[in-house]
Amino acid sequence: MDVLERADDRQGVVHMEVGEPDFSLPAAAADAAVAAVRGGDDDYTSSRGTAGLRDAISDYYDETYGVDVPPSRILVTPGSSAGLLLAMLALVDPGDDVVLTDPYYACYPNFVRQAGGNIVTTKLDPRTGFAPDIQGFENAVSRDTAAMLVNSPANPTGAVLSDSELGELAALSRRTDTPIISDEVYHGLTYDGDDHTVLEYTEDAIVLDGVSKRYAMTGYRVGWMVLPPGLVDPINRLAQNLVICAPAPSQAAAEAAIRADHGWLDDVRDQYRQRRDRLVDAADDWGLSMDYTPGGAYYLLLDVSDLPGDAFDVADVFLDAGVAMTPGPDFGSVAEDTLRASYATSTEQIELAIERISGLLEEDPTLAD
Repeated sequence: MDVLERADDRQGVVHMEVGEPDFSLPAAAADAAVAAVRGGDDDYTSSRGTAGLRDAISDYYDETYGVDVPPSRILVTPGSSAGLLLAMLALVDPGDDVVLTDPYYACYPNFVRQAGGNIVTTKLDPRTGFAPDIQGFENAVSRDTAAMLVNSPANPTGAVLSDSELGELAALSRRTDTPIISDEVYHGLTYDGDDHTVLEYTEDAIVLDGVSKRYAMTGYRVGWMVLPPGLVDPINRLAQNLVICAPAPSQAAAEAAIRADHGWLDDVRDQYRQRRDRLVDAADDWGLSMDYTPGGAYYLLLDVSDLPGDAFDVADVFLDAGVAMTPGPDFGSVAEDTLRASYATSTEQIELAIERISGLLEEDPTLAD
């Protein structure tokens, strides 16, 4: 966010620091939002969400994964971040541990701390493409562990949990009586193979998802939680007190997006895949490659350990050249010497960023002052 604020103060910067899709949302979603506003649909909804949206989400799980998720287990939230906070407050007591992968989404530790919890990490290996390590989770879980938090496709690495790995994680959850919180907000943006939800292997997990990423609806602030039956009422009571409900017109738009023709998403995914491949090739040309290809989401980590200064210094130099990227340290110790580049921006902007960074490195390979 600091990089974004500084980039916004400059003209012509290529924004690769935030995960903001450059695509327009599905037309059906925009039409539904306008119709809701003009029709006066601006009152509170149930804290659980509208019946129509929860029905659409239930149908989505059946059609996409073959999983039966009744609407009664679905809680709509104002963005998936609100869902993550509710999950932490429900599961974590002060002093409890929450196991995260390292690298992790930068905000995860902050949600754990808000519940008074401690962060325990299992480190991922860049040499394996940051593939999630089930043995690492097993080693990290103890009697003090309140939850395991997983993210697939992952921010900031783009790594994807396979169906077998999800099955192993569910088995570990049952064996150790440790709940899983599965952040699946980048589902729909997997480039090789199908998405798999942890709900295919257990109904005891908390799943977080939403319309922000795959439908390019970040500002609509609609997410959802799929909850184990025993947590529906407790978490709904938290939602009633802390977040009230998601905006009614936004829920109408979300329902329309989920029910819309998914050919829209197929085209978007293909364009992201092309951008990914172009950026992976460029990273190799720059000598900043970590020798992996993200399987999903729209992020790539760049290795800047051989450039002068730390990741913040390199981010400043790139910003001066007109390209904004995110310094890696906020994503964990494994990402300390990296920059995260988002390819959610347009193809034209990515090409401009490649031109600028290539010119910068050709002019001064060491980036020395």
